[in-house]
Amino acid sequence: MRPGRRAALPDPQPGDAFLAGGTWLFSEPQPGLRRLVDLPSLGWTSLSAGAEGLEIGATCRLAELETFEPRAEWAAAALFGPCCNALWGSFKIRNVATVGGNLCLALPAAPMAALAVALQGVCVIWMPGGGERRLQARDFITGAGETALRAGEILRAVHLPAAALRRRAVLRQASLTCHGRSAALLIGTLDAAEGSMSLTVTASVRRPLRLDFPSLPDADGLQAALSGMLDPDRLHDDLHGAADWKRLMTLRLAEAIRRELAA
Repeated sequence: MRPGRRAALPDPQPGDAFLAGGTWLFSEPQPGLRRLVDLPSLGWTSLSAGAEGLEIGATCRLAELETFEPRAEWAAAALFGPCCNALWGSFKIRNVATVGGNLCLALPAAPMAALAVALQGVCVIWMPGGGERRLQARDFITGAGETALRAGEILRAVHLPAAALRRRAVLRQASLTCHGRSAALLIGTLDAAEGSMSLTVTASVRRPLRLDFPSLPDADGLQAALSGMLDPDRLHDDLHGAADWKRLMTLRLAEAIRRELAA
């Protein structure tokens, strides 16, 4: 189905799937599906910048975000390119895969989740039958492959506030191989005026974590706060790295980020 407007969206039924880029949906058999609802046919704007920040449409392709020219004061927009490349997909994938699809797939290594959570994103969610609700990006992914979307809901956009985009930002990533899926992907941001720091952890954990500090912590303070969050129930153990190794790399990358933000 290719609805041209919101009113034409079908009533949700078992076996439905919302189609954005389809890079994962078409990569393996989906025997339980009976109907695809094409979201790009709705004609959403990919990127809309304003005084309040940047709104990223859920159907925005990674290639569009990667080449976006931000406002000069949006220092944290330097994360867009590295986060898109962290997917380690070919140029063919980045020209089809979407920001919303990467978020809704909810893989622990999803780089768009790291970006949205680190920059204090707010998810705009369309509810079936009309209306919308807003949810902090840090609460959108609830587990490996699990989101807070309810039956029939659609991720419409992610709003990144201007204040978060003005923060200094540092990204660090670790993988088992040079072009492998992220085993740990961390982003640190610093408010130059207030001195507050945030650290977002993804890939090594089942769902994104963000630690907020009122001021830049010292090495011991950061390690103590982060160690307490990296318990076995949160760590993600898979083919891309054992849990204990991911924990170690997360702690090392966090300190590297802290040092760079302190410089």
